[in-house]
Amino acid sequence: MNRLSAGVALLAATTLLAAGCGSRAGDDTAATEGCADTSGPQVSIGAINSLSGGLAVSESVIHDAIAMAVDEINADGGVLGKQLDLLSEDGASDPTVFAEKANKLVNSDCVAAVFGGYTSASRKAMLPVFEDSNALLYYGQQYEGLESSKNIFYSGATTNQQIIPALDYLKEQGVTSLYLVGSDYVFPRTSNAIVKAYAAANGIEIKGEDYVPLDSTNFATIVNKIRSAGADAIFNVVVGGSLTAFFREYNSAGLNPQTMPVMSMCVGEEEVKSIGADTLVGQLSSWNYYETLDTPANKTFVADFKAKYGADRVTSDPMESAYTAVHLWKATVEKADSFAVADIQAAAGGVTVDAPEGSVSIDGENHHVTKTARIGKVAPSGLIDQVWQSPAPITPDPYLKDYPWAEGITG
Repeated sequence: MNRLSAGVALLAATTLLAAGCGSRAGDDTAATEGCADTSGPQVSIGAINSLSGGLAVSESVIHDAIAMAVDEINADGGVLGKQLDLLSEDGASDPTVFAEKANKLVNSDCVAAVFGGYTSASRKAMLPVFEDSNALLYYGQQYEGLESSKNIFYSGATTNQQIIPALDYLKEQGVTSLYLVGSDYVFPRTSNAIVKAYAAANGIEIKGEDYVPLDSTNFATIVNKIRSAGADAIFNVVVGGSLTAFFREYNSAGLNPQTMPVMSMCVGEEEVKSIGADTLVGQLSSWNYYETLDTPANKTFVADFKAKYGADRVTSDPMESAYTAVHLWKATVEKADSFAVADIQAAAGGVTVDAPEGSVSIDGENHHVTKTARIGKVAPSGLIDQVWQSPAPITPDPYLKDYPWAEGITG
């Protein structure tokens, strides 16, 4: 490992160790300027997604959505009259690699902004790179909240836009007990800390809680514990390739969505396609977007995506959110009439785009966006049909300031 790689790895490790503290990222953002040169007819931007490793099944399709957004923008005249040059890097399902690639894009390739990251571990590993270099990361995935940074824009859902609506829905359906299962990293553990606090305040019993390493395929013991516990429902934050093993073991144990439904935070259309619709029919998911949404903007998005990548391809929330992030950056640059980081930060508040999921607006204080919460059910077709949505877009509350029961949660 060279000196730069070693330094980035140490920085990433330190960030991950501190991730459970719930402290605000970005309080000491450096007032430096990056090396991006936007004076010419072309502006470079970056994308970091796992194109290899256990998370490639979920992230490679996100890169497709980012690339499509860039192609659309270029075909429509670019940003401030400049064409975009997308430089893509493989995060290889490894937070340390994400940090190394972020450093390369920001400080060697001198991009104007970076789009990507998937797991919270990858985001937290990259965060110091962007803050120390005063560069911009557009993180398009749902996550556990308890974070904000001047150098990150979060276009995916935070806790009160995904996790809490899922719990509210289960409560309305009469669920009084839950079993918690997740992959062993930041997002699932912090999510379940929030679930437990919600449960304590709402009379819901937690029957058990288990975690597995990323890419684990051994769920026999956990599923046996789940079956014995007899919870009303399972709250699932397993991610990536492990999902196939989990649901196959669940079905083999005789469990089913009629008697013990699974509410998943990370099962979208792409995962349904990978796992197999027959394995998942009737199971629940909590997102802000489904391919089946019947809106003009989404019909155009779906048609364009299939035309570009194949009629058999599906769209999903992580893809749509990453796609929307590129358009939010474009809209903010055009409002600021500048590619400079400080100008974009100053102009971001209130920037709104008509995304496939509906209207989304940037909160200038915490850099998250408004989101409509949606609960879906997997259909035999392999798509996900919406069964509930919030009455209006939900204002982001990453620190759960408006939820007294959440006081003291640090992940």
